[in-house]
Amino acid sequence: MPRFAANLSMMFTEVPFLDRFAAAAGAGFKAVEFLFPYDFPAAEIAARLKDNGLQQVLFNAPPGDWTKGERGMAALPGRQQEFRDAIAKALDYCATLSCPRLHVMAGLAPEGVAHDTMTAVYGANLAWAAEACAKAGVKPIIEPINHRDIPGFFLNTTDQAAAIIAAVGPDRLGMQFDLYHCQITEGDVVKRVEKHLPLIAHMQVADTPGRHEPGTGEVNWPFVFDRIDALGFRGWIGCDGDTVAGLGWFRPYRA
Repeated sequence: MPRFAANLSMMFTEVPFLDRFAAAAGAGFKAVEFLFPYDFPAAEIAARLKDNGLQQVLFNAPPGDWTKGERGMAALPGRQQEFRDAIAKALDYCATLSCPRLHVMAGLAPEGVAHDTMTAVYGANLAWAAEACAKAGVKPIIEPINHRDIPGFFLNTTDQAAAIIAAVGPDRLGMQFDLYHCQITEGDVVKRVEKHLPLIAHMQVADTPGRHEPGTGEVNWPFVFDRIDALGFRGWIGCDGDTVAGLGWFRPYRA
């Protein structure tokens, strides 16, 4: 049966962030993820996880200046030292939270910078991050993101991600496969999952076109979830959407 993790950046937003751990546990989740933990002490988050019997399965490395529109640094020339400092900070949190996966965002393509230049920087940075993460027992993962939600994001398709992972090494770097982004950019999500399953370390879901909970849009989620299960995916699937009333879809999958 698919294992779902509540995305606390998107869910239970009617309560403060640190109270969302209890809300997730109360709704039947056994694991959580979120975008960024850095506004809170790692020890405080770890205490909320322990108190509520939750596992932390994923969060993002620092993305640069999020408030100014930055969405990662891994593919940005001239930001290599800042990128390394960000990974080091993230790994400190991973250690305290016992988190096995770290999402490393590529960033927005700067005007006038060649695609090949960004690809080279991206590969070199990810190779460095993979080595640092391996020493900490963490697997870094990369996520293709659609251009509608984040215009100009460097990594857009699952095939592009697969090529980068092949260059760095599938044992050292994984794919964060978000079915929402895939549906918008490529479609044919089940076939994409089948093609890239050996590389997929984490999944995420939301319905299209509105990025709400499964069952509110165009995707036949029972079919998709059954196929993912039949393929043998045993990782976590992060989910978001309106809560608590919108969790009807989750009832068959509660632990």
